[in-house]
Amino acid sequence: MIIEMRDICKNYIQGTMDVPVLKNINFSMEEGEYTAIMGPSGSGKSTLMNLIGCLDQPTSGTYLLDGQDVSGLTDNEMSDVRLEKIGFVFQTFQLLSTMSAVDNVALPLSYARVPRKERKERAIEMLGRVGLSDRVDFMPTQLSGGQKQRVAIARAMINNPRILLADEPTGALDSTSGQQVMELFRELNNSGVTILMITHDAGIASHADRIVEIRDGLLLQGQEVQV
Repeated sequence: MIIEMRDICKNYIQGTMDVPVLKNINFSMEEGEYTAIMGPSGSGKSTLMNLIGCLDQPTSGTYLLDGQDVSGLTDNEMSDVRLEKIGFVFQTFQLLSTMSAVDNVALPLSYARVPRKERKERAIEMLGRVGLSDRVDFMPTQLSGGQKQRVAIARAMINNPRILLADEPTGALDSTSGQQVMELFRELNNSGVTILMITHDAGIASHADRIVEIRDGLLLQGQEVQV
């Protein structure tokens, strides 16, 4: 298993109250799977993604990522895990407006202390993989929404992560651009990338091989879907 969560609970303190957000979550994924977690606003899906992405810690339970127990890691240790094993794609792209497409894609490699020349070569190659060879030196303001998301996907994949986490990846896109992003995700998955996508949109979720519903902090039965 690349992801294995056992009896995961997450509570938040609101004033003097302990508010449960996730309740006894048991969830797993094999390497190479493409799974969507679908639920309405407030269902706990973003909290679950934050835990899976090592952006937050559970209140209780055990989380094994690629066989490593990450439930009790320090912030610095979680940062290392994210850098080495997880790529993130967000609804809002989160590109740096003062940097070109190639520099945005290369950014994670600078944190990994990859030499500058190699960073640029790998970033150009990754932009080609997402169909943006002709937009390497464009600034984010010169790119369409769909192109910005493809730059964000290239950045997420630059370190060859074990898993790609996508949070509402088409939420800010028109239907055509959203379809293109979903086609790119399918290509990545076919090449062996493990993908976990968070969405409230049943149409977007249907692109995955498995849909797991979350409601009121509880995971419902996973459903296999046809691709």
